[in-house]
Amino acid sequence: MRTDTTVLVERYKDNVFAAAFSVCRNADDAEDVVQETFLRYHTGNKQFDSEQHIRAWLLRVAVNKAKNINRSFWRRTSVPLEAYIQTLSFETHEAESFFEQVMKLPEKYRMPLHLFYYEDYSVREIADILGKPESTVRVQLSRGRTMLKNCLTEEWNDDE
Repeated sequence: MRTDTTVLVERYKDNVFAAAFSVCRNADDAEDVVQETFLRYHTGNKQFDSEQHIRAWLLRVAVNKAKNINRSFWRRTSVPLEAYIQTLSFETHEAESFFEQVMKLPEKYRMPLHLFYYEDYSVREIADILGKPESTVRVQLSRGRTMLKNCLTEEWNDDE
């Protein structure tokens, strides 16, 4: 199965950007990753089983490209998290606070949480996307939730 690239760009550009940004934490780098990801799809001739397979592949490529950028010598200065958050719109202050806390987590916890809660992937699908065993993903989700709970509890206690 092959879908036209322009259709996929319209459908998944925001998801790919969010996944890339959660790894590299830089809007410019994330935009570059989005372009490179869709270019790789467009120039490749890989056949896919379904629309979900294409989406998972796009996210896996984006995560890997973002990780490569993080390792590169020419890594640009990143945009502060606060500056990026100001460009987003949230339904409530709590949603904004939660997103901010997720983005402050170490990458190994941030990425599984992002894919699980924001992209609605199962543990098995996250393991495939990140190239990790399911047990590792479950542990990272559990530890990430614990870290979030502690951060949000501290924030809530500070507000009292």
